[in-house]
Amino acid sequence: MRQSAAARGRMDSLAEGASRFRAAPGSFSITFNHYKKGDIMNKKAVWIISVGVLALSALLVTSACNKKGSDQESNKMEQKEATPAPSATPIDPATVGTVSGQAKMGGVAPKPAKIDMSQDPACKGTNEAEAVVADNGNLANVFVYIKDGLGSRTFDVPKDPVVLDQSGCKYHPHVLGVMAGQTVQIKNDDQTTHNIHPTPKDNREWNESQPPAAAPIEKNFAREEIMLPVKCNQHPWMKMYINVVKTPFYAVTDKSGKYEIKGLPPGDYTIAFVHEKLGEQTQKITVAPKDSKTVDQTFKAE
Repeated sequence: MRQSAAARGRMDSLAEGASRFRAAPGSFSITFNHYKKGDIMNKKAVWIISVGVLALSALLVTSACNKKGSDQESNKMEQKEATPAPSATPIDPATVGTVSGQAKMGGVAPKPAKIDMSQDPACKGTNEAEAVVADNGNLANVFVYIKDGLGSRTFDVPKDPVVLDQSGCKYHPHVLGVMAGQTVQIKNDDQTTHNIHPTPKDNREWNESQPPAAAPIEKNFAREEIMLPVKCNQHPWMKMYINVVKTPFYAVTDKSGKYEIKGLPPGDYTIAFVHEKLGEQTQKITVAPKDSKTVDQTFKAE
């Protein structure tokens, strides 16, 4: 089988180009040292290998581009995650109002259960449970907060901690409010070791021992959660509740059942009253500029 001089020239040129091909720096190189002119099979092999080399080069370039794109996307995600939280929404102090009132209990309140503290001689506190504390129908330990109506407003987290004390082998206070991210400082004023153990649904669970005269334990809770239970693994009767909220608009009713929420901007809100045993009650309210509104709530005895 014979070829024209032009055909042989084209094949020779292709073979020479293939033998001189070099890949991208750092990858690979191919050199053809045994090419015999006039050998048609060798020429075909050179042509096939040349096409393969070119295809592989294109694949390497595409891969490099994809990696670059992936790295750029990763950098964008890292920048997004590192974006600081928005600053607090300003409130005009000249327009804020106050909501106050009283939580009451309808019907006859149950008698407080007695607590047996005899397992630990160092425990000398009042031996009555605090699940329902009602004096003449006035209900204590009700957590009151603005549940809805503040929209996307943000608020600065207070720098000062809220304090949870252990005294007389009981938690003080029995119901506590705190903003998400705010420090809770836990003290032990007893001559015995306690083991503080929150059991949340939406926050991280932990438990930590605290011997007498130990330094305060400082913790915080990242997510909103109402009536988060806290117990003591050393003393099973020790129980209390922490309420974690996103705003500063909350209060806990005192022994007379009274509460007060100050500095609330004008607007329409849902106010919630939550009790560990009696559940939650809500009301719709409207706070006008410089308003002073009274909102009472009655719970039915179980």
